[in-house]
Amino acid sequence: MPSLKDLRNRIDSVKSTKKITQAMKMVAASKLKKAQSLAEQARSYSSGLNSIVEDLVDSSEYIEHPLLRKNIEDKTSSLIIVVSSDRGLCGGLNSNIVKGVKKKINQLELQKKAVSLICIGKKGFDLLSGLYEKMFNFEVKYINIGEIDYKSTQEIGTKILNSFYKNNFQECCLFYNYFKSVISQEVKDETLIPYSKNNNINDENQNNIHDYFEYEPNEEEVLSKILPKNFIVQMYKAILESRASEQGARMTAMDNATRNAGDMIDDLSLRYNRQRQAIITKELIEIISGAEAL
Repeated sequence: MPSLKDLRNRIDSVKSTKKITQAMKMVAASKLKKAQSLAEQARSYSSGLNSIVEDLVDSSEYIEHPLLRKNIEDKTSSLIIVVSSDRGLCGGLNSNIVKGVKKKINQLELQKKAVSLICIGKKGFDLLSGLYEKMFNFEVKYINIGEIDYKSTQEIGTKILNSFYKNNFQECCLFYNYFKSVISQEVKDETLIPYSKNNNINDENQNNIHDYFEYEPNEEEVLSKILPKNFIVQMYKAILESRASEQGARMTAMDNATRNAGDMIDDLSLRYNRQRQAIITKELIEIISGAEAL
């Protein structure tokens, strides 16, 4: 049985931990508002641009562009971009995305495909580099997500596209956490390149799409600019979504930790008071017994 001093030390230690988790919760809450606002703004822009690109791709029958490869059989190697956080203490946010990446890698390996990895966020790199060290063969292994903005996203996106044009890989997938709410984040797996056509469009709708779009100066030049642009925008959207998810997950995790610390303090205080009362009662009995013996 621990002594009163040990229980007091444990109570003081848990109280200090509670103060830290409470402070971290408040910091995450203050950062969440801005991160959520940026993610929601990027969501509207990226979904609108992606919708335009999908319509353009569906209407382009005779244009040959590297990002519009139709042959699935020549896809022998894949690049996976993993967007995680730089720090922990955010619940299962990073472990969930790593589980999804592991599952994807297993599927690709069963298809006899070579896999390369790029991590945006240090935690994802730390968790995956020990298992798949040889897969980090791209010129960029990982980038801290806190240091990346649209300009640096554009730079890394351009490097990835140039590597794709050189046929170093044939498809690119993106894993990130989609911000649904403070208590809910969903792991998303999106194939960014090559762009694929919607096979559900019938001939009548296909003709309507052709009649609707007018290209200036020409279809090939428009696609050569908007397809890479959309790739970079979707990457940046995933980064903003992951930042918002990180703050939401950390806020929830620290709130739970603060509540658990409070429950532990109550339990330890109850044990301390009971043991202290037992010691006082024992001393009183000894005094009374001594007095009766006299």
